[in-house]
Amino acid sequence: MNRADWIALLPWLLTAATPVALLALTAIRRNHCAAALLAAAGLVLALAALPVSAGLPPRQITPLVVADGYARLCTAFLLAAALAVIGLSYGYFRRYRENREEFYILLLLATLGGSILAASNHFASFFLGLEILSVSQYALVAYPRSRLLSIEAGVKYIVLAGASSAFLAFGAALIYAAGGALDFPGVAARALEASAATNAAGIRLLTIAGAALLLVGVGFKLAVVPFHLWTPDVYQGAPVPVTAFVATVSKGAVAALFLRLLASLDPERSGPWILFVTLIALASMIAGNLLALLQKSVKRILAYSSIAHMGYLLVAFLASGPEAPTAVTFYLAAYFATTVGAFGVLTVLSTPDRDADSLLDLQGLAWRRPILAGLLAVMLFSLAGIPLTAGFVGKFLLASVAVESRLWLPVLVLAGTSGIGIFYYLRILLVLFEGQAPAGLAATADQTPPVSAVAKIVLLALCLIVFWLGAAPSSLLRLIQAATQSFP
Repeated sequence: MNRADWIALLPWLLTAATPVALLALTAIRRNHCAAALLAAAGLVLALAALPVSAGLPPRQITPLVVADGYARLCTAFLLAAALAVIGLSYGYFRRYRENREEFYILLLLATLGGSILAASNHFASFFLGLEILSVSQYALVAYPRSRLLSIEAGVKYIVLAGASSAFLAFGAALIYAAGGALDFPGVAARALEASAATNAAGIRLLTIAGAALLLVGVGFKLAVVPFHLWTPDVYQGAPVPVTAFVATVSKGAVAALFLRLLASLDPERSGPWILFVTLIALASMIAGNLLALLQKSVKRILAYSSIAHMGYLLVAFLASGPEAPTAVTFYLAAYFATTVGAFGVLTVLSTPDRDADSLLDLQGLAWRRPILAGLLAVMLFSLAGIPLTAGFVGKFLLASVAVESRLWLPVLVLAGTSGIGIFYYLRILLVLFEGQAPAGLAATADQTPPVSAVAKIVLLALCLIVFWLGAAPSSLLRLIQAATQSFP
């Protein structure tokens, strides 16, 4: 590796160095405030290093990773979401009675794993990044050891995630056996050669079996139907900041890698997989929205909502044309800001002993905490796809690329299920105004914990981002188009 390679890798190196420095600090002296500040500072430095590495042309650094505009942009999304989660977590864990510093170490390691996925161009780095991300999340989900629901969620997650990792590893092994390559372009080239050969039935069979197993593993990480059963239990059992992290950074990293993998393939030769992924997308949109109607837990409602949103995202994965990667990446950005904001409001209303998870916890919030209620309303409007929010522009772009590719059935299901989604989002909004409100709308007694200054800044910034992406998305779209211009 030369000097330019080290500069190109600088954001990832800083992301990797931060948990090491935090571990050393924790070994010397425990301090919650210092740990949170160091974790945030490391992510800020990594974000600041992205423009520095952007001055270099796209470069393949060893066969494992590629440092190009798309990797840097997706890494920026992941680092920004992790930084927001750290800001929300500080006030949440300030009231935690046990060790708190390890939480930030695990969070940084998981972010590192996600950023490796965003830059992966090889199945070895894919699996390595995924395991760094997943193993850290096992501990994050079960971090409050005194909460039996968190321990239960952690056990469920580690069992099912371990099974999905086995599917991924076996699928990669079959693909290597079929073509003798593990880098994405090499795999695509071998698959193209096998499809053109007349005597390569065995190779094609191995490739199809390997791709099916890979799709099972990716489907679990994205929590799409029928690989979604872990999602509501893990969302409900994990601490609220961890739920926000799992819903955004974890899924976003896998989606970014999946987009790069599909971009390496010839879309005209993926006909059999179009039908399979179409069925998954349709089932996710329908099941996610319908099951959300039956829930009384806010976290479970948002869990099923996230399943539906991953189904929406798969619609753009199915589309061909140069605008499909742009639609996918913009939707990820909108989903990140909106989901972290929604769970952020729940975070500031919660304590480590008990999360504000029930609809009853939000009852009358508009009278008790009008600003928090307004912020939550903005996030719900964006999830529902109401105009002037990021969610509306994201869904519009998804529908546009699907219409251009003549995916009529997915577009109709997307529109119809989005209408169903409005119902359960409005259900939460109505709860905010229920309860007693004294004459003149005076605030009622409020037993929720005070909101830290850092959390206020984070929530306000997320609200502004949601409106900015909804009212003036052109600047981010130009950035995404420049980052994805190398995609076919």
